[in-house]
Amino acid sequence: MPNLNIIDEREEEKERDKVVVLDFGGQYSHLIVRRCRDLGVYTELIPYDIPIEELKRGIEVEEGKGKIKGIILSGSPFGIHDPGSPKCSYEILDLGIPVLGICYGAQLIAYILGGVVGEGRKAEFGRTELFFKDSELFDGLSENGRINVWMSHGDVIERLAIADIIGYTRNTPVAAFRSKDRIYGVQFHPEVHHTEKGDNILWNFLYNICGCDKNWTIESFVRDKIREIKREVGSDGRVMCGLSGGIDSSTTALLVNKAIGDRLTCIFVDNGLLRKGEKEAVLSTFRKNFKMKLVFVDAEERFLNGLRGVKDAEAKRMVIGGLFINIFEEVASKLGNVDFLAQGTIYPDRIESAKARSDSVASRIKSHHNVGALPEKLGLKLIEPIKDLYKDEVRKVAKELGMSPQILNQHPFPGPGLAARVIGEVTEDKLRICREASWIVEEELKRSRWYDRVWQAFAIVGDDVATGVLGDARSLGRIVTIRVVESKEAMTADFVKLPYDVLESMSKRITNEVKGVTWVTYAISSKPPSTIEPC
Repeated sequence: MPNLNIIDEREEEKERDKVVVLDFGGQYSHLIVRRCRDLGVYTELIPYDIPIEELKRGIEVEEGKGKIKGIILSGSPFGIHDPGSPKCSYEILDLGIPVLGICYGAQLIAYILGGVVGEGRKAEFGRTELFFKDSELFDGLSENGRINVWMSHGDVIERLAIADIIGYTRNTPVAAFRSKDRIYGVQFHPEVHHTEKGDNILWNFLYNICGCDKNWTIESFVRDKIREIKREVGSDGRVMCGLSGGIDSSTTALLVNKAIGDRLTCIFVDNGLLRKGEKEAVLSTFRKNFKMKLVFVDAEERFLNGLRGVKDAEAKRMVIGGLFINIFEEVASKLGNVDFLAQGTIYPDRIESAKARSDSVASRIKSHHNVGALPEKLGLKLIEPIKDLYKDEVRKVAKELGMSPQILNQHPFPGPGLAARVIGEVTEDKLRICREASWIVEEELKRSRWYDRVWQAFAIVGDDVATGVLGDARSLGRIVTIRVVESKEAMTADFVKLPYDVLESMSKRITNEVKGVTWVTYAISSKPPSTIEPC
């Protein structure tokens, strides 16, 4: 592994040629960016209404100077004919470089070219069979001319004016098209892993159509990010990092530590919402293994008091976020001379909070405690080095940085902790049940060798109760729901079809070992339409 501690700040930073994604507020906008980066091409997300002159300047520069080689138009929560729907400059199709429209982006291209986009008679959501014709975009995909793709749209392209149809489904007559000057549109989402050969489609666009060079790796991201942190913090700036012990905040801490060394102080807050044994594991790992400055704050009573009587999921997240910020500010005042707060916000947090841009056109799904609750005047400058990464990218960065396997391989854990898995008011009894039941779920997955095969697994508890029988007596107890999902980037997820014997072992142990539980259920909803965490 390269020595990341030794970086010549005088080394010239190279300008990468790139592809840009115009963000129309779609849930998968940034996923397009990271898929292209995974394929080795530096890609940036930019506002849909960027002035056309800026794009022209980016196209006209020399190779190797940050030249724009292609443009991708993202999806959107809007329809083309909705009032206030986002639209880019129509001149974008006359720039002389390849353009690919995805979902709403495809509809917008068709509309600009004089086609007809209407409200779909049969909306398509989920996997759909696509029938396609030979083209540069679909080169080498399938011999029989059909693949399964991921659809998520209501409007449809009914007719094209000056373009050729190169793909269709049973409900969508124009699912893919090609126009002059290497202009393409697809109604489906090649960036979502549910689309069969989606990476191949993007590869064809990036390399065969745009003529891009491979110029992006995790190693280059790490080096660039360390340089960026050094520049931002300066030679004497001091940083405080909110550390939860999860992969996101831990990776953030390592990146900042590589950049500024002992001018970083990590703050670990026990909010009473942690997993079983998590406090002890975090303190041991970061004090002994990484030898970082670490301040421990016992705030369990403070958080539980703040959450008392709060039932709404959004309200709980805001309470938790507000308390974290208050504690960070208090610790910062005691430490003195702290200029920055680093935290492990990742892109799904910002997408679901609809905070990808200050003027975002995205739809909010749920506020993340480290996004929606940030006050306008924090008092500290914010550093979020992995805010543009998805969870699996964060794991790659963590591995590059030499992260402890104990943290690297653990399942994701939400910032609000178990409050995201307790439906309704957070009480000591519900927390106890959630914590103990989740521990059993993970233990049984490890015992059956399923733990490393799934993305996330935990227990959920709410206010619902059901009748049970303990001994010979009637008993009324809580209902615990087990949630186990598979995913690659947390933007989409499927429930895992666990063997019945594994589910049976979980159920028996939870009802036998966790006091107050009478029923155990299994969640079989995928994302979408559900989210991974219930709150």
